[in-house]
Parts: sequence; C-alpha cells; structure tokens
Amino acid sequence: MRILNLPLSRSNVDRSAHLRGDEAALEAMWESGRILHFNGEAFLTSGANLSFLTANEISGDGLRVYLGQHEGTHYFLWSAEGSLSVEESAYKTLREIGSELTALEIGLAVHGQGVALWHARNPFCSYCGKELQPALAGSVKRCENAHEQYPRTDPAIIVLIKDSDDRILLGRQGVWPEHRFSTFAGFVESGESFEQCVVREVFEEAGVHVTDIHYLGSQPWPFPQSLMIAFEATITDPHSARADGEEIVEIRWFSRDGLYQAMLDGTLLLPPSMSVARAMIQAWYGEDHPALPGSQSWRP
Repeated sequence: MRILNLPLSRSNVDRSAHLRGDEAALEAMWESGRILHFNGEAFLTSGANLSFLTANEISGDGLRVYLGQHEGTHYFLWSAEGSLSVEESAYKTLREIGSELTALEIGLAVHGQGVALWHARNPFCSYCGKELQPALAGSVKRCENAHEQYPRTDPAIIVLIKDSDDRILLGRQGVWPEHRFSTFAGFVESGESFEQCVVREVFEEAGVHVTDIHYLGSQPWPFPQSLMIAFEATITDPHSARADGEEIVEIRWFSRDGLYQAMLDGTLLLPPSMSVARAMIQAWYGEDHPALPGSQSWRP
C-alpha cells in the first residue's frame, strides 16, 4: 500500500497527554516552555517560521493549551486577541505559511489552531446550556454540572478519480478563481463508511461509478475541524463524467502531458502545496516528468 507523505501530517510532537491533569507540572512547564501566540485567525511569526514566546512576555487573559513536548522542551498555545504590541503583519495564517513549516511547527500549529477554534465556537454546554471552562490543559471543556465536551473532528474524504488510461478527472467549484481545478471531496455523513462516502460523492459530483478504491493517507485540516482521508478511485465509465452543476461547475480529464501543458498555457491552476489534493495530483504525476509550472491559488 502506498501511503502519501502529506504536508500537515508531518508532526513529531509527543502530546504527553498524561501531563494534562498535573496542574503543578503544567505551571512549571509554562514558565520554562515555548509558547505560540494565536490571535484567533493567525500565528505570530518570524519570516516563514513560527515565533515562540516565553511566559514573561505574556500578560492578560487568554486560553492556554498544552501541546506537548519535543526533545525535552514543552510547548503551549496562548490564544488571545490583540494582547501583544506587535505589528499586524507579523501574524500569518496557517494557509499562508503551512507549506514552509518544519515537522515540529506543523504538529504544534495544526493541533493548536484546531483546539483554539473549537474553544471559540463552543462557549456553552450542549447538555445543560451552562458556560464551559477549559480543563485538562485546554484539551477538554467542562461546565459547573461536570459535563465534559471534547474537541470534535469532522471526517471528510478526498478522492483522486482515474480511468483505465490513467487519466485523472478534476473539477472546478464556482467560488474558485478562474481555471482553478482540484480533486473531489465531501464530508462523511452519519452512519456512512469512508468507502461509501467515496462512492456517493464521486457519483453526485462527477456522475461516474467507482469500481476500485485505494487508501492514500490522511491529514488534519483545522479550518476549523476537519480530518481529510485521501483515496484513489478507478472508474470504468469516463464517458459518463459530468459536473453536477451546483457545487462542481466544470470538469476536465487530464493526462500527464495534458496537465503540464494546461499549466504552462495558464488554463489550469492547481491547489496549494499544503493541500491533500496537490499531494495526490503530484504523486500521480510522478517525478519522471518535467516539473509542473504555473501558480497555485486558494479559494477567495
């Protein structure tokens, strides 16, 4: 089985969950540890890397989340808006810098952002409506009635569709920039397996029937709380391919030479290198062909 080395799955952080309930140890680690600042949207950075603060550089209220340790150093996230006298330009979103970060930085950033956004979006208990407070170093929220809430993760499949000639099918959403094409994806519904979701989404969005499915890997996608599970699917009815006209407004088949030429002449924009889609397309394209030209783009 070929498992892809996906950009946001390169973490080498030991989360050390056993330390989350030790308040004395956490306080000592906070005083000596390295701390990321997340302002609700972006991280404090230095160039293309994350900046790390010390506890004495931080004042005021904010969410503390213990992220784990690496080679004896303990790491935290501090989430607070406008609490540092720092130029706004020093803050970069994970979308902007994710492909440049080290394995350590990626592990810290995807964990920290996902948890921070979950805290911000879930202020009240879903059982009794009481206000929730952080517990266990930010990994849990708890209300006065002792109900506990845990960060949720929404699974979504993403699939590279191929035909018997080893061409790939890419689609374009109407909200994307002109010429931006990507692979097909969708959220897993309640009571549905990953494989069932692949079959359903491929037929709904592209009108073709899957005959063979292979798992390629997975990576967190904290925008705000997804986990992307990547598959490669073979279909036998390429003539039936059509855009659904709602989410997908245009589809195109590509050979490797055709993909290269389309990027060369500017009629194709691929997803950014941090995305699962780009990794799947690049793995299919291979290393024995000219490097892909052209630019990348996020949705607006």
